[in-house]
Amino acid sequence: MDKTYSPQDLEQTIYARWEQAGYFKPSGEGESYCIMIPPPNVTGSLHMGHAFQHTIMDTLTRYKRMDGFNTLWQVGSDHAGIATQMVVERQLAAQGQSRQELGRETFIDRIWKWKEQSGGTITQQMRRLGDSVDWDRERFTMDEGLSNAVQEVFLQLHQEGLIYRGKRLVNWDPKLQTAISDLEVENKEQQGHIWHLRYPLADGAKTQAGDDYLVVATTRPETMLGDVCVAVHPTDERYQHLVGKFIDLPLVNRRIPIVADDYVDAEFGTGCVKITPAHDFNDYEVGKRQKLDMIAIFDDQACVMQHAGLYTPTGEKLDNINGFDGLLPAQYHGLERFAARKLLISEFEDAGLLDKVETHTNKVPYGDRGGVPIEPHLTDQWYVRVAPLAEVATKAVEDGDIQFVPKQYENMYFSWMRDIQDWCISRQLWWGHRIPAWYDEQGNVYVGRNEAEVRAQNNLGDCVLRQDEDVLDTWFSSALWTFSTLGWPDNTEDLKTFHPTDVLVTGFDIIFFWVARMIMMTMHFLKDEHGKPQVPFKTVYVTGLIRDEEGQKMSKSKGNVLDPLDMIDGIDIDTLVTKRTANMMQPKLEEKIAKRTRKEFPEGIVAHGTDALRFTLTALASTGRDINWDMKRLEGYRNFCNKLWNASRYVLMNTEDQDCGQKGGELQLSLPDQWIIERFNETLGQFRHALDNYRFDQAASIAYEFTWNQFCDWYLELTKPILQQGSEAQLRGTRHTLVTVLEQLLRMLHPILPFITEAIWERVAELAGVKGDTIMLQAYPQVAKPEHKQAMADMEWLKQVIEGIRNIRGEMGLSPAQPLDLIIVGADTEAERRINDNQGFLSALARLDSLRFASDNEVLPASATALAGKVELHIPMAGLIDKDAELARLDKAIGKAQQEQQRVAGKLGNSKFVDNAPAAVIEKEKGKLAKAEQKLQQLTQQRKRIADM
Repeated sequence: MDKTYSPQDLEQTIYARWEQAGYFKPSGEGESYCIMIPPPNVTGSLHMGHAFQHTIMDTLTRYKRMDGFNTLWQVGSDHAGIATQMVVERQLAAQGQSRQELGRETFIDRIWKWKEQSGGTITQQMRRLGDSVDWDRERFTMDEGLSNAVQEVFLQLHQEGLIYRGKRLVNWDPKLQTAISDLEVENKEQQGHIWHLRYPLADGAKTQAGDDYLVVATTRPETMLGDVCVAVHPTDERYQHLVGKFIDLPLVNRRIPIVADDYVDAEFGTGCVKITPAHDFNDYEVGKRQKLDMIAIFDDQACVMQHAGLYTPTGEKLDNINGFDGLLPAQYHGLERFAARKLLISEFEDAGLLDKVETHTNKVPYGDRGGVPIEPHLTDQWYVRVAPLAEVATKAVEDGDIQFVPKQYENMYFSWMRDIQDWCISRQLWWGHRIPAWYDEQGNVYVGRNEAEVRAQNNLGDCVLRQDEDVLDTWFSSALWTFSTLGWPDNTEDLKTFHPTDVLVTGFDIIFFWVARMIMMTMHFLKDEHGKPQVPFKTVYVTGLIRDEEGQKMSKSKGNVLDPLDMIDGIDIDTLVTKRTANMMQPKLEEKIAKRTRKEFPEGIVAHGTDALRFTLTALASTGRDINWDMKRLEGYRNFCNKLWNASRYVLMNTEDQDCGQKGGELQLSLPDQWIIERFNETLGQFRHALDNYRFDQAASIAYEFTWNQFCDWYLELTKPILQQGSEAQLRGTRHTLVTVLEQLLRMLHPILPFITEAIWERVAELAGVKGDTIMLQAYPQVAKPEHKQAMADMEWLKQVIEGIRNIRGEMGLSPAQPLDLIIVGADTEAERRINDNQGFLSALARLDSLRFASDNEVLPASATALAGKVELHIPMAGLIDKDAELARLDKAIGKAQQEQQRVAGKLGNSKFVDNAPAAVIEKEKGKLAKAEQKLQQLTQQRKRIADM
């Protein structure tokens, strides 16, 4: 083995060999185990969140594969309708072209070409992360098979009356001119205003105060052109006498009623609310309850129309509403919504109807792609009637057929499912699954697989038909992911073998958008052999977000995004700064991010390798909680990989070309040999239990503790006396233990650390008598029946003795190389046996010059002491330390510790700092304080012990 562990020299070569050999494919034997990858968008690249989830999925897949399961990790990507279309449209704009100039077919061809060129970015990143997916089964949501599945689902749901077309309120992006999902809406906090407008009462009505008007407060005054009523709370005594009376709406000269509705908060503002059902989701619900018609004033670009759209509460078009034909004031025609707002406020002020204006901080919904405020907009869209589907899907979780880990996310799921609204599945885009519907010149709609089928089924002859221009929401195709990727609607062998799948690993933010919809769709279309609806997966493992070290969400605008490949390969600081500030278009923000980056990574990021990154992500995976990224943990686990490498080199140097007992001969196992075998067996059981229960953080901790502390720091040191002086049978026993425990440890660690374990295993396997071409297809180690319980007890007690002596060295400032005399007091028969049987180990590891038991009533010399159970360990100090010099050194150290403790305590006692610093920074300072106080206490105790000698 090379002297130094160099992951960059190993990882890509190993992965290429695995992939070429087809090791990631299902074995075809054993119980099936399947994980479906949440398909990443084809437009992007993997971020730390992906790396986190992929590490968990790959760990489970490798674990189950080695444990004898017929394992499939299904890979694929999502066509990401709106995101992909925007990428290609930007490319066209840079060339002075638009999609409209190209036409639909040519534009879509252009997207397919771009997809072929750029689609490999994510797959290459996945290979670098060690993802053991079956690449031969890679799917894409727009490939022929999945497109066929999407079409079949649409047709069946439409035939069952569960898909319909209707005019309803949706999130509308005026820039992209398409409906968008709630997940694509980003609420931004910003400074704005609340305008208080006077609405004149009709027919001489008065308020209790004698006013002939009501004051309504609104953050969107421009929508008053579409107001249909003013609402007050039913129990608000100020306005009960006005309910049923009317307002003369300014500017448009319409009369609108005053209604009572529980939606109104009587304590907020004046207790009067303007209701515009066509431009606000809450108002839309009020309008439906009050059975009020709707007036839509904006076109698709959020500009005021000449004639408003007039509709019933259920979306049917009207010619007029109470004589109003929809003609809006001429001065507003064609005005963009915010320009209309400015004019309207001016006109209200001129008419003496602007009561007051207040500054106000509120959250404004923006389209995350278009970057402009979204507009609630009445449009014709396609919908799925989801209530019947949701009922079955909810019961599956209630009955335990699907379990959430952690369990509390079931409550979030139930909350959404029990208050579910029909799902808008159409998008006004060109890239995506085009809706299989055609219209005749009278507007009648026909649904079918293609135009020919529509004509034949409906006897339409040669009448003119046009296909619906819209495409389906990306979530529609991804909702079919677990079964469409396995060949549905055909009843394929893959579908019969791998469905239902086992675990879905996903973020909490898409439990509704993806998880719930997968459950609904799967249970509607797939049944088991008994006709029972089939679930898509048995377990949903929900991950938190990966945040930066201060607990902030990673985003490009904050300049705190980390690329997993930079963690693996390293990156110099100048390149990192350039990468983070690219395409900012804001010099001040660019400067701020550059400054932050240089402060955070003054020398850039060194290479850590994939295994160190994977181990870090695993160790941080506290169930369902957000993760604050920690570069120090990453550095620590890179050191862990180095430790494993160096330990393996030690084993090989002492076993290669040596008799390791694989071909017979007497094996004499020493106490350390018996102990490490038993300790590993115990660790393996704990590790398996952690993985089986999705406690990846515990699994990493268990693996780290055993590998670093028990195997490397204890056992390897304990083998040195035997390897130097042992008999042939003892040598054979220790060599055998070294290679067999290391080989099993590598297999245990492989799911988390695939590359380093493969590289070492290739050298160790033969020595341990294990045959095979790769560790990843070896059987996962099984927990054996305990055979060395006494050895465990003896060794753990001896470790206490050695640790006690080492603690004395540390407290007294004695060199690890300084030979010591040990006097043992209070040893019973068992303790005497343990010490007498293992003097060699004790003397070697504790660096003892002499060891003896104290006689009865012996007056002991001035000593430093420690306890091992009830046994006292005495180390005579005569000639080892200069008492006065040591006290002086400790006084100086105590003074420094006091200064640090006072400095941090003062900082935390400063209310200005505590009130303004981020929570993560405050927690960090509290940690410093605890550490300083602990150090001060230890130094004080040490000084007392020496002073008392």
